[in-house]
Amino acid sequence: MRMLATVPSPFAGAAAGSLALILSGCAKEAPPPPPVPPVVLAQVKAGAADAASVFAGEVKPRHEADLAFRIAGKVVARNVDTGARVKKGHVLARLDPADVGLQTDAARAALAAADADHTFARAEALRYERLHAEKFVSASAVEQKKNLANAALARLDQARAQFAVAQNQAGYATLVAPDDGVITAILAESGQVVAAGQAVMKLAREDEREVAISVPENRVRELKEAREIGVFLWANPQKVYPARLREIAPAVDPVTRTFAVRISILDADPAVQWGMTANVGLRGTGRGGAVLVPAPALYRKDGAPAVWVYDPKAHTVALRPVEIGQFREDGVVVAAGLADGEWIVAAGVNKLQPGQRVRPYDGGAGTAPPSGTR
Repeated sequence: MRMLATVPSPFAGAAAGSLALILSGCAKEAPPPPPVPPVVLAQVKAGAADAASVFAGEVKPRHEADLAFRIAGKVVARNVDTGARVKKGHVLARLDPADVGLQTDAARAALAAADADHTFARAEALRYERLHAEKFVSASAVEQKKNLANAALARLDQARAQFAVAQNQAGYATLVAPDDGVITAILAESGQVVAAGQAVMKLAREDEREVAISVPENRVRELKEAREIGVFLWANPQKVYPARLREIAPAVDPVTRTFAVRISILDADPAVQWGMTANVGLRGTGRGGAVLVPAPALYRKDGAPAVWVYDPKAHTVALRPVEIGQFREDGVVVAAGLADGEWIVAAGVNKLQPGQRVRPYDGGAGTAPPSGTR
């Protein structure tokens, strides 16, 4: 019996290839590795929270008073202008003296009449005493004349007091400087009728100068704890004048929500003029271990503050609780929990997980650990 050779079909290879493709498609592919997100880092620097803070303000006089006439009248003379330097007792302005002059004359006439009445009443009492001694009048008549003399004496004292008041009123028609100083404002002009007590000008003493600033509620403590306070003028920022905290307003301003603060300049020279723009610098708040971190770096875990600390060797982040010392405009003061030189995540903290691998993003600004530590 003769055996026939098997001839391979031309379709056999194609079938085998298709089968291999089908089997390979059914196999599971390995998942790609998770992407490593970039993060913005910031390095913790000791003493950053102790840097100087600056408040803008205006140079003001320590003592400034509104000057006013103590009586009403028409201003007939004004002898000074704004910026004039005056001495104590210098005549600043005058009122029309006609009315007060007439009042003085009337008080003088009333005093003369009261003096005449008292002289007559006293003489009558003396005459009745002599008549009573000679038994010509009764004792009651003598007592009546004595009472009249006493009443006349009381009216005389009243007239004297009214005459003194009228003389004082005449003196009040002249406004004089109570102290040496500078006229900082003129509020009334010649020909104007003013009321008693209405301010007509402002006088500032030149013995002390200070800077008026406004401090937010959350920075009052920083002002109180500052170890050093200095003032420098916007016109001459190179020179710093030593200063001290003099006054903090007891109540916050209802509109700006800030406290009015006065900073006294200790050694002010003639270059420090009223109304100039000045900056108050504070240095040192007494928190030796405090550091300053960016505000976006703060993370809240169960309501407690924390930050993400970056490990340059493992390229991972870990969540660390911290103690907040103060919130400021330039960042958050961390009182405890961070060490000098550590790296923390400065942005995007809400998308991280403990132990997550990240890569620093410096953006060419150098805000990342050196390449040797990665």
